Amino acid sequence: MKLIIMTSLLLASSVLHAQTLTLDAEQRAAFGIETAPVQLATETLSKPYPAKVQVPNAQLRVLSAPLEGVVEALLVAEGESVEQGQTLARVRSQGLLELQATYLETSTRRALAGETLARDKKLYAEGIVAKRRLLESQSAYHELSTAEERDRQSLLLAGLSESMLNTLVREKNLSAVLEVKAPLSGVVLEQIATAGQRLAVSDPLYRIGQLSPLWIEVHVPLNALGTIAPGSRVRIAEGDLDAEVITVGRMVHGTDQGVLVRAEVREGVEHLRPGQFVEAQISQAAGNGAFVVPAQAVVRMDSQDRVFVQRANGFELLAVEILSRERTVVVVRANLESSDSVVTSGTAALKAVWAGGAE
Repeated sequence: MKLIIMTSLLLASSVLHAQTLTLDAEQRAAFGIETAPVQLATETLSKPYPAKVQVPNAQLRVLSAPLEGVVEALLVAEGESVEQGQTLARVRSQGLLELQATYLETSTRRALAGETLARDKKLYAEGIVAKRRLLESQSAYHELSTAEERDRQSLLLAGLSESMLNTLVREKNLSAVLEVKAPLSGVVLEQIATAGQRLAVSDPLYRIGQLSPLWIEVHVPLNALGTIAPGSRVRIAEGDLDAEVITVGRMVHGTDQGVLVRAEVREGVEHLRPGQFVEAQISQAAGNGAFVVPAQAVVRMDSQDRVFVQRANGFELLAVEILSRERTVVVVRANLESSDSVVTSGTAALKAVWAGGAE
């Protein structure tokens, strides 16, 4: 087999004319030559930029203490998945007792004021009491109704549910333990509090996020923005993922003179982690004369990137300018036609023949 190939190399070297290498079918078979058609390129990818994975703002929640108290128990930890409404922590709070007691007291007074109002309405209709008495009863009832609703909303903000409030009114049992529940389904990104910690109002307990979709934030140099716009494709090396640009910032950051480009990843998010740094390439319009060729078609000769183009009488060695690289293809600018095909297998043999014939 080696003898056949060497013989073919010698024969081929004798048919090197200008920029075209002529081979017959037997020689092509001996070299294992295969070709693939080129494709017109509509976009190119930029050089890799450092980017950071972020959780979209609308999918982030910081779970805070609604009242002063002491952390009695933390029921989940960083990295765990949680469901909306799941109890994540228990806080023992004197303030919760006071809110419940105030609510029950106001509720009782409002009920009594309602009975007084009903009685005064009846007496006023019979002409027994003056209208002023009726108005005073109405004012007292409305004032207590407003106070009761205020206290009710305070308990709802503290984390009690409607059913818990109804049970409180019915059974009159006060509790000092406040259950802090997840506001959404997601993953615990950070545990901030510790068991036994004394909390002030709004002290953070957990940070929770939904991890699909995710954002990729890139700082692109101002002079490299080009045609980047919402809808542009972003290629992420880690995980071999695609994203779509959703925002191009209007401000230039002073530290690196870059403009924030934000892209959204919807598929394959399980390969990414919030806070992770990745490499991202952003697509731009390719312009005229740009073609997509298989990566293995490009060879390096005489400090120049080249491809072997199939012609009717052989193969032409053509110089190309690489515009961008992806995993399996390369976008080049070259004097090609959309009907052309390039050599993808056997390029090493053709390269050797060409080098030998050129000597």
